[in-house]
Amino acid sequence: MIQEDFKMKEKVVLAYSGGLDTTAIIPWLKENFDYEVICCCVDCGQGEELEGLEERAKLSGASKLYIEDVVDDFCDNYIVPCIQGHAIYENKYLLGTSMARPAIAKRLVEIARKEGATAICHGATGKGNDQIRFELGIKALAPDIKIIAPWRMTDVWTMQSREDEIAYCKAHGINLPFDASHSYSRDRNLWHISHEGLELEDPSIEPNYEHLLVMSVSPEKAPDTAEYVTMTFEKGIPKSINGEEMKVSDIIRKLNELGGKHGIGICDIVENRVVGMKSRGIYETPGGTILYEAHQQLEELVLDRATYEVKEEMGNKLSQIVYEGKWFTPLREAVQAFIESTQEYVTGEVKFKLYKGNIIKAGTTSPYSLYSESLASFTTGDLYDHHDADGFINLFGLPLKVRAMRMQEAKNNK
Repeated sequence: MIQEDFKMKEKVVLAYSGGLDTTAIIPWLKENFDYEVICCCVDCGQGEELEGLEERAKLSGASKLYIEDVVDDFCDNYIVPCIQGHAIYENKYLLGTSMARPAIAKRLVEIARKEGATAICHGATGKGNDQIRFELGIKALAPDIKIIAPWRMTDVWTMQSREDEIAYCKAHGINLPFDASHSYSRDRNLWHISHEGLELEDPSIEPNYEHLLVMSVSPEKAPDTAEYVTMTFEKGIPKSINGEEMKVSDIIRKLNELGGKHGIGICDIVENRVVGMKSRGIYETPGGTILYEAHQQLEELVLDRATYEVKEEMGNKLSQIVYEGKWFTPLREAVQAFIESTQEYVTGEVKFKLYKGNIIKAGTTSPYSLYSESLASFTTGDLYDHHDADGFINLFGLPLKVRAMRMQEAKNNK
């Protein structure tokens, strides 16, 4: 009988986490729009946060819950291009949340099409970046689907606190064990976990890492003995750890374990949000930090200078594209195509050691290495004649010399 009622209504797909915000949105959507609510939780590797979701969603009034595992898609098609591009936002942020949002938006659209839904709803706030990332993805893939953003609909969304949301849920027969106390705002997936809120909102205060960290220990608490790790790459894609071949998602899991143990990848950043304000966040990206460093360690050996320079520029551009939610654009495709073309010979083995927050090189080899020991050494080889440097320096420095001469002439003629 319940299903019969649902068939008469328009459907909305809700991006559902199981948290208080998205749980309160279920009865709110039914009350204000008379929708059949279909929840969709997209699993990007957040792990234990998925337990008990189906029961919670249905208790809250949803007709159905999809739990969609996109972990390998997330790793292979979103994370790997960013590793290859060395895409880092504002020199620190490894884009953990930013990379996941287009993967989530794509799956939300796929479920909406499957269910014949006319709308997609998300619980992102009106101050953050996620509203932009979700909505740009949905607009690019399904311009006909309506987007509902409750936190921006202040005429009908009147809840302003966790206490308000808990009271609203209880008034609608939803009695779940939510905690009214405020805690850190966190986003977790296989790549990272982010922390915002509480004392972190004051950039003058040192984070309470003892209370804060989830994936890692602080460097002070890391082992006193270094641990060596060997990795291989093929065409810029990670293939193995310590001689064991694995798919990318399993490599990230293993590196998260190793990096977290040694206090790798803890980042405290005040970043510039797309919406114009600064925000402070703590990011734990243990495995990702190792992967970026290992990949760059290999690229140093195989890429020529000119390609390396332009690739660095393209990596910065890619980080901006991803951060701003512009994944499904011709620009991202073009930038990624250039970066992928530079990866043809990024094949080899890297060795490093992990020690108290540090990643220390311990040797790199590649069949495509451009490093020549005979050229780099202080002995004279057949390929290099020291006298050749005379003409090169004369030509390379000619613009500087001409300018200095002209400036001197102008000064003398005053």
